[in-house]
Amino acid sequence: MSGTKYVYDFEEGNKDMKYLLGGKGANLAEMTNMGLPVPHGFTVTCEACNAYRAAGRKFPEGMLDEVTGHLEKLEKSMGRKLGDSGDPLLVSVRSGAPFSMPGMMDTVLNVGLNDESVEGLVKQTGSQRFGWDSYRRLLQMFGKTVMGVDGDHFEEAIEEAKQAKGVKNDVDLDEGDLRSLVDRFKQIISSEAGREFPQDPREQLRQGIEAVFGSWDNKRAVDYRRRNKIPDDLGTAVNVQSMVFGNKGDDSGTGVAFTRNPANGDPHPYGDYLPNAQGEDVVAGIRNTLKLDQMGEVQPQAWDELQQHMKKLEDHYRDMCDIEFTVEQGKLWLLQTRVGKRTAFAEWIMAYDMLDEDLIELDEALLRLDANRLEELFKKVLASGGEPIASGLNASPGAAVGKAVFTAEDAQAWAQRGEPVILVRRETTPDDYHGMISSQGILTSAGGTNSHAAVVARGEGIPAVVGADAIRVDRPGKRFRVGSTSVAEGDWVTIDGFSGKVYAGQLELADSPIERARSGDAEARREKIWKAYERFMTHADEVRRLRVRANADTPQQSANAIERGAEGIGLCRTEHMFLGEERVAAVRKMIFADTDEEEQAAYDALAPLQREDFVGIFKEMDGKPVTVRLLDPPLHEFLPNQVDLAVAVALAEQSGADQVEVSGEEMPREQATELLAKVNDLHEANPMLGLRGLRLGIVKPGLYAMQVRAIVEAACKVKQDGGNPIVEIMIPLAATREELAQLREELEPVAGEVTGDAGVDLEIAWGTMIELPRAALVAGEIAEVAEFFSFGTNDLTQTTFGFSRDDIGKFLGMYEERKLVPANPFVTIDQPGVGRLMRIACEEGKAAREHLHLGICGEHGGDPDSVRFCHEIGLDYVSCSPFRVPTARLAAGQAAIGEATSSSK
Repeated sequence: MSGTKYVYDFEEGNKDMKYLLGGKGANLAEMTNMGLPVPHGFTVTCEACNAYRAAGRKFPEGMLDEVTGHLEKLEKSMGRKLGDSGDPLLVSVRSGAPFSMPGMMDTVLNVGLNDESVEGLVKQTGSQRFGWDSYRRLLQMFGKTVMGVDGDHFEEAIEEAKQAKGVKNDVDLDEGDLRSLVDRFKQIISSEAGREFPQDPREQLRQGIEAVFGSWDNKRAVDYRRRNKIPDDLGTAVNVQSMVFGNKGDDSGTGVAFTRNPANGDPHPYGDYLPNAQGEDVVAGIRNTLKLDQMGEVQPQAWDELQQHMKKLEDHYRDMCDIEFTVEQGKLWLLQTRVGKRTAFAEWIMAYDMLDEDLIELDEALLRLDANRLEELFKKVLASGGEPIASGLNASPGAAVGKAVFTAEDAQAWAQRGEPVILVRRETTPDDYHGMISSQGILTSAGGTNSHAAVVARGEGIPAVVGADAIRVDRPGKRFRVGSTSVAEGDWVTIDGFSGKVYAGQLELADSPIERARSGDAEARREKIWKAYERFMTHADEVRRLRVRANADTPQQSANAIERGAEGIGLCRTEHMFLGEERVAAVRKMIFADTDEEEQAAYDALAPLQREDFVGIFKEMDGKPVTVRLLDPPLHEFLPNQVDLAVAVALAEQSGADQVEVSGEEMPREQATELLAKVNDLHEANPMLGLRGLRLGIVKPGLYAMQVRAIVEAACKVKQDGGNPIVEIMIPLAATREELAQLREELEPVAGEVTGDAGVDLEIAWGTMIELPRAALVAGEIAEVAEFFSFGTNDLTQTTFGFSRDDIGKFLGMYEERKLVPANPFVTIDQPGVGRLMRIACEEGKAAREHLHLGICGEHGGDPDSVRFCHEIGLDYVSCSPFRVPTARLAAGQAAIGEATSSSK
C-alpha cells in the first residue's frame, strides 16, 4: 500500500495548500476552518491526478480505498448513505487546479442518483418534479462529461420536449415531462456511448473522479494553460462535496458573487443570482439572471448573510473574492471562493482603492498588477455614439469592431486570414475557447456577468457584451436579428464593453482615457484610472534599478518613446533610414558602383540625409543616451526580389518588350537585365549568416565611415546649438575581438576628425551587439575593445536554436503543444539556453571590463518575464518598442520589489 496520502477532508487543509489540494480545495478548507457555511466534503489531491497520468490513466495504489474511507466519514457526518434508495446522500464532483481555469475542466453534480434513489430524493423533498429534474441533470452532465456523449443530443431532446408542451423555459416542464426526458437521456447514452449509465452510486463516483482527472488533458484545458503560461505538470484536484440544491423552489437559488466589480473595479458587490436553479445554469448562460443586488428582493435574509460573508472573506484574503453560493430553502451555503479574476482596468482600480483603504501596502499593490496586461489599459473606446440596436451586460471593457461570425471555428479561421471578427453566440461553452481568443470581441444573447463568455473575456482582455436578450441568434443561418434589423455573417458589428451597447455597422474608435490624459486632456486626468496609473508607475520608476530605453528610428518615434517614459534609445536602426525612393536609389548606386569614386559619390549623397535624421533624434532625446546601430542587414534587402525580377526579365525577353516592371516601376529591359545580374551576384543561400553587419563594414569600409561621420556631425551640430547629445555607436554582429578592434581602429579617427573640425568636445561610447553564441562565449575578449554590450536576443535566439524567426510559425504551435519548447523563445527569453549565454557574457564581460555597460535591444526587452531575467543577471537597461515602454517600466519595478522581498525572507 502506498504511503502517500491522496485524500484530505476539508477540515484538514488551508488556503496555502493549493499545489496539493488545488485552489478550490484549499479555499474550501480555509472557509470551513473560518466557520463559514460550507457543505461537507473531501479533496482528492493534485498528486493523485499526476500519479494517475504517469501510470497511463490508472489510479494510484490505495487512492480508492482512501476515497471510500473519507466517503464513509462524510456519510456518517451527514446521516445519509451515497445513493441510498430511501434517504440518499448526493455529491458533486468538481475539478480544482492550483490556478483558476474557469470552465476548462469538468464537473458532475447529483452523483448518487439512480432509478431507485430518485424516489428517495422525492421523499426527502416532497417534490416529484425536483427529484426527476435532478436525475435528468445528472444524466445530462454524466453523459457528456464522463461518457463522452455530444451534449447537443441532450439539448435537442430538451428543446423537443419544450416544443411539444408549448413552453419556452426548462422550468416549465413538469414531472411527467422530466420522467420522459430521463428515459430519453438513458437511451441517448446507451446509443451514443455504447454502454449503459451506471446505476451503482460508487461506480458513478469513481468514474466522475476519473473524468475530472482526464479533463486536465482535454484540448480546451491545454490551450488555456498554453495561453496563460500554466505548467502542464501541476494536475488537478477533485473535490467531492455533499450536494445542496438551489432548484427546490422559489425559496432556493444559486449565484456567483464578486466582492468588487471585476469588470471596472467598482468597490461594490457584483454578480448574478438565479432563483430556483443549480450552479451550472448561471455559468452556462442558458437562463438570464438577476443582478446580484436584486437577490435582496427575493431572499432578503440570505442576501444580508452573503454580504457579511463577502466582507469577511475580502478582509481575510485582502483581495477581491469570487464566491459561488447556493440558497437551499432559505439557507445560504458557500460552495467556493477564490481570488477573483478581473480585467486589467479593474486590477488597477482595485489596487488603488485597496491601498487607500489600508488593506494592502504600496509594494504589494504594485506586485498585484499584471505587467503582461498593462497594454489593455490603452484599449480603444467609442469615438462617438450611434443608435444601438441592442443592449446587454458590460461583461468586459473595451470597444471592438469586427465582422460577425457565429462559430468558434469560423472565428479562428477568419482571424487567421487577417479579418477582425466579433463572435456572436446565444451562449458560449468551454469548447469555444479557441474562437473566443481569436476574436476582437464577444457578443451573446444569453447569460449573465458570470457566464462562461464573461469570465473568459475578462480573463483574456477581450471586450464583451453578454445577455443582450433582444438579439435572436440564428446559428444555422449564420445571422442574428433584432426587431427588423438583420446582421448576417461578414456584416460589421460594433460592441461597447464599457456600456453594454451593440451597434450595427463599423463605428469609429478613439483613444483610451489614459492616452487622452497623457496627451494633456484635463477631464481624463481627473479619472481614477489615470490617478492609479500615475501612482503606480511613479512607484515603479522609484524602485527599479533597470533603466528603460526604446527602439526608435525616427524623431517621431523618439518623441513617442519619451512620452511613454523612455530614458533613451537602446536601438536606432540605421537601415530604416535608407528606405524611401531617393535613399534606395543612392544605396543602389553604392551597390552597383564599379569604382571607388562611384561608391564614394553614393556615400556623399546618403550622408546629408542620414545626418538630418540623426539631428532630429538627438534633439528629441536631448540629454538621454542614443545607441545607433550601424547598418546590419545584407545589401540584397535594398534590391528587388531575385525570383520576381528573373521572371519579369524572362517574360520581357520572351515577348520582346522594351520595358520591364520592377517593384512597381518601369525600367528599360537592358537596365533590368543588369540589375538582375547584380542581384544574382549578391544572392546568398543564407543571408542572415552571410555578408551583413560588421562583415559588410569590413568589405565596404566607406559605408560605416559615412555613417559614423553623419552621426558625429549631427551630434556636433546639436551640441553647438546648446543641446546635450549622448552618443553610443554600436557595431553589429561581432564574433571575434579582432573584427571589432579593426573597425574601431578605422572608425574612431573619422569621429575624431569631425569633432576636431567642429571644435566640439564629444564623448562617444563604442560597443557591439552580442547576437552570436560565439560572441557570448568569448565576451571577455570582446569586452577588451567594447565599452558596452547590447544583447540582440532576436538573432541570438535564432543562432542558438537554429530557428528562423521568419519560418518558425510553421511548426511552433506543434512544438508548444507537445512541450518541445516551454514557450515561444522569440517572445520570452529561453533562460536555460539563450539566457545562459547572456549570463556568461555578462560575467566574463564584467570581469574583463569592470564598468562595461550592459543592455538588451531585442523585443524581449518588453516582455515582463524577460525583463525580470534581465534584472536578475545584472543588465543596466532594457530597450523595446515605444508602446512596450510602460510594460517594461512596470516589470522592472516589480523585479526590484520581488528581489527585495526574497532577500528579506
